[in-house]
Amino acid sequence: MIGRIEELKHLEALYNSNKFEFLVMYGRRRIGKTTLLQEFAKDKNAIFYPAQAKNDALNLEDFSKMIQLKLDGMFISSFKTWKDAFEYIDRKINKRTLIIIDEFPFIAEENPTIKSILQHTIDHLWKNNKNIFLVLCGSSVSFMESEVMGRKSPLHDRQTSNLEVLPFDYLDSSLFFPKFTNEQKLLAYGILGGVPRYLEAFDDNISLDQNIAERIIKNGAYLHEEPSNLLKAELREPNTYNSILSAIANGKNKVQEIADYIHESNSKVSKYLTVLQSIRLIDKNVPCGENSNSRKGIYQITDNLFKFWFRFEFTNNAYYEMLGTNNAVKEIMASIPEFMGEAFEGICKEYLIRQAKKGKLPFVPYKIGKWWGNNPEIRAQDDVDILMFDKSGKKAIFVECKYTSKKMPIEEYNDLKTAMKAFPNIKEKYIYFFSKSGYSDSVIRCAKKDNAVLFTLKDLFLNT
Repeated sequence: MIGRIEELKHLEALYNSNKFEFLVMYGRRRIGKTTLLQEFAKDKNAIFYPAQAKNDALNLEDFSKMIQLKLDGMFISSFKTWKDAFEYIDRKINKRTLIIIDEFPFIAEENPTIKSILQHTIDHLWKNNKNIFLVLCGSSVSFMESEVMGRKSPLHDRQTSNLEVLPFDYLDSSLFFPKFTNEQKLLAYGILGGVPRYLEAFDDNISLDQNIAERIIKNGAYLHEEPSNLLKAELREPNTYNSILSAIANGKNKVQEIADYIHESNSKVSKYLTVLQSIRLIDKNVPCGENSNSRKGIYQITDNLFKFWFRFEFTNNAYYEMLGTNNAVKEIMASIPEFMGEAFEGICKEYLIRQAKKGKLPFVPYKIGKWWGNNPEIRAQDDVDILMFDKSGKKAIFVECKYTSKKMPIEEYNDLKTAMKAFPNIKEKYIYFFSKSGYSDSVIRCAKKDNAVLFTLKDLFLNT
């Protein structure tokens, strides 16, 4: 199994506890929750029940069969109620047992009373049973947060731990492609993001061009309609969500811009954007250091595959069919350097977060993100690709990221130095650069003078 070291440590600690534990695990579809739980449970005394989208009676019958075969070695008949099933577990378990109910929302949506039944069982039986480690897992992030852990849920505050399973970062994602060069690994991540199921769709025995052609553009390929299929499974009115994501992928990142692009009202767009945030497909970003309700906030797609798909495939599907797969890929690859600019900034940010956790930055960042706004020094708008402040707000790291085929010229170096002048109150300033293709001699000379740090692709893949 690739990655998930910290998640497995967390699960092991709960399993080795000498008391009742109740973990709520959640994460968007395809993120690898079931694989993680299967890996964890393989050497444990475990009952693993994968709930299905069927009526309550059939789920209860299947659950009854599973726990009876595990705890009694035979199946007699289905329990009449979930309460009976949970009480049976309490009576029968006499050693540490892991009980996993995967895709719990399938059950709870059919039978909302199961939450109250579980709450009563935990309060009156299981919380005193040190042999039980319960895991409720679900792919509906909003359901797990509101209907399981939310204040109005009967199960509120009953969990002893919770775990959101997140996409891999660029470094863990690169482990899927040992045969790729460092640049190819970053390109694959920029196109696919860190969702394990998407990463598994590419093959490092063939070129990236071939992977895009055969695994995304070609009709019938798994990733050809994956974003659309996921939206259909998750949401009502997927067409509106498709339109919003297409707008964002094509540079319309404010509510008014999106509304104008798709010919809908601002209020409707705002409502749909909130839903897309809740399922972890978009984020609202504000300039680093500003309040979260800043009017400068913009929306960005967080999933790289969705960003790629809506930027290219969704927008140009009919055109690509007429153009032919190979020619379509040639056209896409010509735009990849521009597309990778934002993805590369995200990669550099992930690298810096890893460095911060290792204590290898000048300080632990309290705030980190992109900055844009007015620079009084030049009386014009300016930006910094990545800005990091310490907790006091007196120290900052200024970062520029360049994903181009040429060595970074001195003009780019000076642009960052100019942007730094927009922050006269920062007492300690550190300068970092990331460049895919290295640096000009003049940049190297100036960096030595300013104690600026110059990172290359090789640095991103060193042991961090």
